Amino acid sequence: MRTLALIVLTVTALAAGCSTLGYYLQSVEGQLTLLQSRQQISAMLADSSTPEPLKKQLERTLAIRDFASSELKLPDNDSYRSYADLQRPYVVWNVFAAREFSIKAEQWCFPIAGCVGYRGYFSKTGADNFARELGDEGYDVYVGGVPAYSTLGYFNDPVLNTFVNYSEYEVARLIFHELGHQVMYVKNDTQFNESFAVAVETVGITRWIDRYGDEKMRANFARSQERRSQFAQLVLKHRHALGELYKSKLAPAEMRKRKARTFGELKEDYRELKREWGGFAGYDRFLDDPNNAKLASVSFYSALVPHFLQLLAKLDGDLPAFYAEAKRLAALSETERYRALGATPPDRDDQ
Repeated sequence: MRTLALIVLTVTALAAGCSTLGYYLQSVEGQLTLLQSRQQISAMLADSSTPEPLKKQLERTLAIRDFASSELKLPDNDSYRSYADLQRPYVVWNVFAAREFSIKAEQWCFPIAGCVGYRGYFSKTGADNFARELGDEGYDVYVGGVPAYSTLGYFNDPVLNTFVNYSEYEVARLIFHELGHQVMYVKNDTQFNESFAVAVETVGITRWIDRYGDEKMRANFARSQERRSQFAQLVLKHRHALGELYKSKLAPAEMRKRKARTFGELKEDYRELKREWGGFAGYDRFLDDPNNAKLASVSFYSALVPHFLQLLAKLDGDLPAFYAEAKRLAALSETERYRALGATPPDRDDQ
């Protein structure tokens, strides 16, 4: 059945025409290579040739994986019970794009995943080439490396070399996040899907640390979460300002001038935030050259997270009930599910 899914994907690409054939073929080839690279973690742990540092990392990962199902009630399957070394720093590179005077991310539609606000490539060269084409057409573009992604349960996703060396709670973050996508996924709403998965990872890491963490891990995670939240709030604030600017329909020259001024204010506010953080520079590269596409990418992963966490709190932290409610909301129309969540529905005509 899994191989059949890939064949169907390829046939769909052929039907779509030559312009998309190359993209779909690299997707199929990349996914097949990943699947063929998998080794069962249990076998690797029993193999004397497996390096001891890697064994320790894999043992830790299996413990996190077991916790995900037993305590967080995330899907209990073979995802993240195998390992693959892809010999590269990221599994895919996502290309985000937005028009020059728009805060709305461009979308690309696919047979299985529906429409999403980015386009993924299994090679950085492919991503860079596509980003260059979009840039030549006048789009703001951003290419971001991704250490993990979910096939939504169609395949048993492996632990990857791209994240196995991360800190304990960062490994947990990724596994909980990607399993969250297996719980609930609604086509054509990247923001809803990603914000839900971030909410799942947030409560998951909190509970993992409460059970197995020490004071140092707890302090590191709390500091990391505070920085993530403050950075997201900063980006969303200036993204809103840009949205208001783009609605003004000023002449292009004046619009570009004010756009540049807004991004300058964003960078200045970020410098002030860095001072409050004691010089932490984790977001420097992201804001070296801010643009509409970068801000849109942050919005996907943060805008609805507070609403999902509030929903979980109303359910007294009952994760199965939370998952059931998220699925119920996913079945509603976009406007209905956002309003039911207590959020403002996105304006599809919004610039």
